[in-house]
Amino acid sequence: MTPREALAAVETDEHGLSTRDVDHRLQRFGHNRLPPPKTRGPLARFLSQFNNLLIQVLIGASIVTALLGHWVDTYVILLVVLVNAIIGFIQEGKAEKALEAIRHMLSPNAMVLRDDRRISVPAEDLVPGDVVLLEAGDKVPADLRLLQVKNLQVQEAALTGESVPVQKQVDAVASDAPLGDRFAMAYSGTLVTAGRGSGVVVETGGHTQLGKISALLADVQQITTPLLHAMNIFARWLTMAILGLGVLVFTFGIWVRGVGAAEMFMAAVALSVAAIPEGLPTILTVTLAIGVQRMASRNAIIRRLPAVETLGSVSIVCSDKTGTLTRNEMTVRAIAADAHIYEVGGVGYDPHGDFMLDGHEIAVEDEPLLMQAVHAMALCNDAVLREQEGQWIVDGDPMEGALLTAATKAGLDPVLEAKRIPRVDVIPFEAEHRFMATLHHDHEGHAFIYVKGAPERLLEMCSRERTRDGDRPLDKTKWLERVRALASRGQRVLAVAMRDTRVEHRELNFGDVEDELVLLGLFGLIDPPREEAIAAVNECQQAGIRVKMITGDHAETAKAIARQIHLRNHAEVMTGKDLDGLDDTGLRRVAADVDVFARTTPEHKLRLVKALQADGYVVAMTGDGVNDAPALKQADVGVAMGRKGTETAKEASEMVLADDNFASIAAAVREGRTVYDNLKKAIMFLLPINGGESGSIIAAILMGYTLPITPVQVLWVNMVSSVGLAMALAFEPAERDVMSRPPRPPREPILSPFLLWRILLVSVLFLAGIFGVYLWATSAGYSIDEARTYAVNTLVVMEVFYLFSVRSLRTRSLTLTGLFGTRAIMVAALVVTALQVMFTYAPFMQHFFGSRPMGIVEGTFILLIGVALFAILELEKLLRMALERRRGPASRREDL
Repeated sequence: MTPREALAAVETDEHGLSTRDVDHRLQRFGHNRLPPPKTRGPLARFLSQFNNLLIQVLIGASIVTALLGHWVDTYVILLVVLVNAIIGFIQEGKAEKALEAIRHMLSPNAMVLRDDRRISVPAEDLVPGDVVLLEAGDKVPADLRLLQVKNLQVQEAALTGESVPVQKQVDAVASDAPLGDRFAMAYSGTLVTAGRGSGVVVETGGHTQLGKISALLADVQQITTPLLHAMNIFARWLTMAILGLGVLVFTFGIWVRGVGAAEMFMAAVALSVAAIPEGLPTILTVTLAIGVQRMASRNAIIRRLPAVETLGSVSIVCSDKTGTLTRNEMTVRAIAADAHIYEVGGVGYDPHGDFMLDGHEIAVEDEPLLMQAVHAMALCNDAVLREQEGQWIVDGDPMEGALLTAATKAGLDPVLEAKRIPRVDVIPFEAEHRFMATLHHDHEGHAFIYVKGAPERLLEMCSRERTRDGDRPLDKTKWLERVRALASRGQRVLAVAMRDTRVEHRELNFGDVEDELVLLGLFGLIDPPREEAIAAVNECQQAGIRVKMITGDHAETAKAIARQIHLRNHAEVMTGKDLDGLDDTGLRRVAADVDVFARTTPEHKLRLVKALQADGYVVAMTGDGVNDAPALKQADVGVAMGRKGTETAKEASEMVLADDNFASIAAAVREGRTVYDNLKKAIMFLLPINGGESGSIIAAILMGYTLPITPVQVLWVNMVSSVGLAMALAFEPAERDVMSRPPRPPREPILSPFLLWRILLVSVLFLAGIFGVYLWATSAGYSIDEARTYAVNTLVVMEVFYLFSVRSLRTRSLTLTGLFGTRAIMVAALVVTALQVMFTYAPFMQHFFGSRPMGIVEGTFILLIGVALFAILELEKLLRMALERRRGPASRREDL
């Protein structure tokens, strides 16, 4: 079909639909979304919780205890397995809901014509008949029949496998043309790589080509991390070691001690149950999930969970300037025309403000050259300025919005001017040529070409300049000096030029604007730094993270903003041209020292990331454009802008900033470090407890004593008190020094020498406490059940006191906050205490676990053991801190 026939087929025209039409068609065609992906049913999800080697060992132990007739042990072990499966099942359900929420947050928007004006709408609200506007970086939101194209190229690899972008056209093709040869169509899910165009929606949702072949749009990846993978490997090795140790103990008991096989098997089961950290996988998953939720609340949406870990070791953040470090509320502050520089008042997009010259307010209509420059900027413009609920907002580029605002301040109505001198053709702005040009015809037989873009580029294209005395040869040196003067104020500078053309001129080509243009003036736009970005840069630099600003702006503009946000080395600026003159070795020498890069292209970003990574830095890179994708993928953490970022940039990134704010990066780094700290705390909490339990059982077997703790009692401790208390660590806030210490090395093992020492020390203390109390009780004439009850209570009390110590790895806990802890810590401690009281005194618990009531004297003695443990560990912290101070900060990182 021709474009006109296609419009008729879907009952619309080139002006798009009305709001009423859209409502009717939404009811008829439904929303523009693919059918939801198939997910595992509840039963399959529940059964998958048993696909864990640690859990399978426990199931095997329950079967053997049942065969031996130890039914209480069997029931308790199976109950623990069931509880673990239920926790995992619930957590996985929450994870799926969280992923669905993230899909919604990352759903793309589309620019459409409705009610004869451009608006941005969620892509899922598109209906057949909508007219969609496309530009470089957009994801095509539905199947479109193209109506207008200008150098439009679309990457269709997702559908056709064609690796090269396809040049699009509006001419009809044969009805039986293969999918890859339908050049007049743009299909849902494909990416616009260059140019711009418009098209009418012909299919949506499951009826699109993408829906028909059941392909999914780019999706948030399933939660999986190198840490969890490493912990799975750790669990396998730990299980094999525990089973091997169990066999040795079983053999030793039979051959050396002469104990019966059934009794020794129960001892081996007790040892295995004691040594296995059953709750570790659940705690790891919960800690990571809480970290992701915290980051989302700080406007940092994690698309790939490994970024949570990587954020903790980021050493350099390469950031865009506009909208990330600055407010992205562009305002025209100065206009240079002829011999004057006019100052413009007002803030943001509110079209109210005065024009000043030499400190005095002027009437704009008395300045014809100023009006010509403003008029040209209003016509050579794709943005739309509109008021919504008392606020002025811009649909389109913020800089173009600021130019429209300046034109409105000057008394022009951009909508009326566009009708009075309508546009006929356009050369859209692209990074390669750095300008935009439009062709216009008025209703009186005149034709004009207006061009705006980078001053250096336009000065090459102009031969004359407009003055009060008419056009005269261009004084390029004078205008370059003006560019520097405006840029030194921290303003972004745009130039505007024009030329008359023939009435019959209907198509605009690059050759029409290469030379012979008349320069009308310069516009200085300012985008002030965000106050929160200044604080965030300072926080990053205190945390040992170097912040680098990479911008396409003029060098003087970049230097001015860098000075305002207090970058470490804001005096030195390298331009893209300087980078082009360096080979990779030379770039590596300067990349780490220079913090400001100006007039750069996306290719320069990629080179900078590679150069920094080659020197061992862990790099986070921000980006928003389609051409930023290579640098975002190359970076250790790619950070896309949620508001102004293209879909291509978001798909290439690990993290999306919902508010495009640099402060959110600093907050995400803080959360990443906190997540990693809390994981280490949880591991350091659980492993010594298992070590102390299994050590006491081995000691009893070697010394010929009855087991101090039975298998079911061990399971009670591991799955109730240990997991309950360790879970509270996932909610721990950041340590006070989390952003004042250097980034951790990316390959730092979880079990660092410090952690191994702490695990060994605490395991020995737990062994001494558990076995010591058991020996004391048996030698004092208490029954075996009473001695075991005291041993279990000693273990739990030591756990509670150890929890208050381990929640702070580097600072003393003997403070008001340290002693009382967070709300999660206090709740966990109180709940575990209540459950342990029930374990000790409730008759049905005594039946299941063989526990006995405990007197006040014994309880006080056990409580003092917990206090002693806390005191020993705090003393160890004090000694370690004193050693760190004596040895200096260089050794601190090593020890930690």
